[in-house]
Amino acid sequence: MYLKLLIICCLLLLPLPSLAADGGYGYPIPGSYEATILGTPASVMPVFTGEMRIRQLVLDVLPQRRKPPVFFYDKGLRCTFAYQKQKAPLVFLIAGAGANDRSGKLITMMKALHQAGFHVITLPSPSHANFIISASQSGVPGDLTEDSADLYRVMETAWKQVAGEIEVSSFYLGGYSLGAAEAAFVAKLDEERRVFNFRKVLMINPPVSLYASVTRIEEMLQQIPGGPKKQGIFFNKMLSKFSEYYSAGNFVAINDDFLYSIYQEKLFSHEETAGLIGLTFRINLAGMIFASDVITNSGYVVPKNRVLRPADPLDDYFLVSTHLSFFDYVNEYFYPHFQKKRQGLTREAFLESQTLRSIEGYLKSSAKFGVMANENDFILSKAELAYLEQIFGERAKIYPRGGHLGNLEYKENVAYMVAFFTEREAQP
Repeated sequence: MYLKLLIICCLLLLPLPSLAADGGYGYPIPGSYEATILGTPASVMPVFTGEMRIRQLVLDVLPQRRKPPVFFYDKGLRCTFAYQKQKAPLVFLIAGAGANDRSGKLITMMKALHQAGFHVITLPSPSHANFIISASQSGVPGDLTEDSADLYRVMETAWKQVAGEIEVSSFYLGGYSLGAAEAAFVAKLDEERRVFNFRKVLMINPPVSLYASVTRIEEMLQQIPGGPKKQGIFFNKMLSKFSEYYSAGNFVAINDDFLYSIYQEKLFSHEETAGLIGLTFRINLAGMIFASDVITNSGYVVPKNRVLRPADPLDDYFLVSTHLSFFDYVNEYFYPHFQKKRQGLTREAFLESQTLRSIEGYLKSSAKFGVMANENDFILSKAELAYLEQIFGERAKIYPRGGHLGNLEYKENVAYMVAFFTEREAQP
């Protein structure tokens, strides 16, 4: 909580450039970093009316899996199910990296589509601990081919659980960020298995290359004074500045007045803000690495064959995990795992397989796909944004700003998403 609040405050300090001429697009936050963390102000979010029929699904996706005692609390994969009384299409929505089935962005998408007449099932990211523990066959997240197979298995399990309760006319698929790239691979797998025959697939803010996009985020940590190894000192320093300013100002609450005051005082630098964004990613990565290491008994963070119990202290393992970079994960754990499974696999070929380019022919030829992206999304290079426009043509909707996912809940973006799914169906 403190980290997120601190990042929000830091982002409010960045200079706001004037809005460029953009055909009247009304999303109000021009900066990429600000938009990414602050998201969409409530005043320009859509208003949803009516009651949503909703319940949580807890799926037994891998009945044969014996979960380590430390994960005693995990009773199955959690998904959220919103349904109609009448026959309707069903949309599966895949969360972005590290997010669960009830992330704010997923819930907004669910509400909008339910209001438009769809059944909806939201799925956690394959990089979320609940998915790693309860649904990942290998226990090593990040490979688009294997993760899509895991997601497909989850969708089949969820569909079997609700099939007797609802009538479904057709199936649709969507995802944001990492979930958008995964949606593309799931759709391709469905062309072979033909369980769902997805009519349309919407990709919101997808990375073109997972490795390239995460590298850009990871490099933000380099802006911390002393580099990533000083992240603990850095965070404590930032929190101290934040706390001292709050105390000195005699503020009653941390509200809009307090945040605006921090913005006026320019308390944090641009470099410090970038470092905090990178630190947030590193903390999320640590949780993923720990869950994967325990499930696979790889001995990467926790000594091999050590059985962690519910009462065991985990602080030291978490501390070690936070000092592992994305590059450490790829070079020491992720790539070696798949190299053992796939004879002759080179690092270059493996990383290229984690890109949309690896399924370019399919994406280009299928009319069922749509893409929403932002010009100032920092996970994409200019060349990658141009690539999306080239591959998807008129099926790509590019907004002038919004950062990475910042404008996903903006009312105009939500309306476009709903229209994409409700307009005349593409031929399968």
